[in-house]
Amino acid sequence: MPGRSRSAPRRACSSSYPPFSPLVLSIALTLVTAMRLGSSSAVGFGVNWGNMASHRLPAEVVLRMLSSSNITKLKLFDADSKIVGMFANSDVELMVGIPNEMLDKIANSPRAALDWVKENVTQHLPEVKIRYVAVGNEPFLKAYNATYESVTLPALRNIQGALDKLNSAEPIKAVVPLNADVLSDGGSPLPSAGLFRPDIQPLMDTLVLTLAKHQAPFVVNIYPFLSLHQDPHFPQEFAFFDGSNTGAAAIHDFNGNTYTNVFDASYDLLVAALNRNGFPDMKIIVGEVGWPTDGDVNANPANAQRFNQGLLAHITSGRGTPLRPNQELDVYLFALIDEDQKSILPGNFERHWGIYTYDGRAKYELDVLGTGLANFSSDVQYLPWRWCVLNPEGDMTKLAKSVDYACSHGDCTALVYGGSCNHIGDQGNASYAFNSYYQINNQEEESCVFDGLGMITTANPSTGGCEFPVQLNPLASSSTSSTATLMSSESSSVGQSMLLALLLAIAQLVLDFDKLASGWISSRRKKSKLSKLTTNGQTTITKTKKPGICRIY
Repeated sequence: MPGRSRSAPRRACSSSYPPFSPLVLSIALTLVTAMRLGSSSAVGFGVNWGNMASHRLPAEVVLRMLSSSNITKLKLFDADSKIVGMFANSDVELMVGIPNEMLDKIANSPRAALDWVKENVTQHLPEVKIRYVAVGNEPFLKAYNATYESVTLPALRNIQGALDKLNSAEPIKAVVPLNADVLSDGGSPLPSAGLFRPDIQPLMDTLVLTLAKHQAPFVVNIYPFLSLHQDPHFPQEFAFFDGSNTGAAAIHDFNGNTYTNVFDASYDLLVAALNRNGFPDMKIIVGEVGWPTDGDVNANPANAQRFNQGLLAHITSGRGTPLRPNQELDVYLFALIDEDQKSILPGNFERHWGIYTYDGRAKYELDVLGTGLANFSSDVQYLPWRWCVLNPEGDMTKLAKSVDYACSHGDCTALVYGGSCNHIGDQGNASYAFNSYYQINNQEEESCVFDGLGMITTANPSTGGCEFPVQLNPLASSSTSSTATLMSSESSSVGQSMLLALLLAIAQLVLDFDKLASGWISSRRKKSKLSKLTTNGQTTITKTKKPGICRIY
């Protein structure tokens, strides 16, 4: 009949078997829950892995990081064949990237686009799960002064055309990760007023049409930290997810929606812009979002942990945003590891976005789908435990010049105001700068001269929360050829652990059931195993009737 739903079958008679105890039911429910958690990952959660580091963490260590946190989505900024190939036969889904510098060539040559796809995508299929190709990275950023505006769309079309020729089992989409500065609020503080930046409105209109034609998502980078960093009057609590719902910083939109954090407000600014363009259902991916841990007064592990944990809770809640309620957010956290060679033009914090340090140590506790961040520093090999520090007997008239040189070729971002090493004084600053240069140059003796101002020591100068790092050994062997086996063994290890837990739980369940059944059967036997019937003075002993079969209807 119309309107009736298919329900579970009902029995025409009561069960003749012992009922399950609450303990057994509890175990069964626990088993189901454990199996569901163990077999899934944070579907809407991935991470960015950049390679702008003087000493890269071995790829197999990175793979362990992903596996241990149950992360199966990874965004790269290039398509290094060795790196991409390492994910063969793994569960990790990739977004590979084309650098902005290549856009002009690809835009002007469909053949160049096809060659790029063959070299960087085709050769890895189907063993590697490549899902997206990022055509450029924030090419419409205002700071680029329109350098890539004329080549991005042609490059996007050529790459998508080349991908369409692959006829892969699962279509691969070309996307363009864009900075949130492509959006405008039209002079209104309300997210529902969102539209695209007027100077690139025609360009954005065409881009969205192109994405929609191929059912590709809109990729946007959202950085609440930058909102706080760039505006001294920005309300700090509005940058996080656990602020007050009724605070003065909350935004009350005219449509009745209330915003308690800038992430949702920025996200819905894009939703509103897409709505105005006639694409209210276009999929959105947040390509980058995160919080740095050093190089700024607001960049520290405590704030990073607060933001990222709040972000993860927001993603897994499934509540979406006010303009897209009850929808899963698809987000790539920025970033997995610190990168000490990134440009610091945006700020000294640029080299400190990682949830892991350069050598694989978790910076803070972060619960990713029920698993914390493990430490992997024991899996790497370091250079010898020695440092380059200031020689107090040197000619101090040359100190300023030497420090400037060391910092310009090393990494002194921790020394700035608000940084983790801002408190160590002038001599400490000099030692830190010298050591940074020394480590980046693999501890070569000539890299600790500085006109006689540098000296090598085996006494660790780290102090008061300021760490003087020892870099990774670049000559350490890296068993890249066994990565597929590693990923399989990691997955197998997780599977074996789950299986063991399952078997133990089943064993306990069986024991409980056996005890319960034995007691029930014993009781039944005492009461009704034999029935005495007295007829005409004679006693007849008969067996009790066996339990009948219940009809199901």
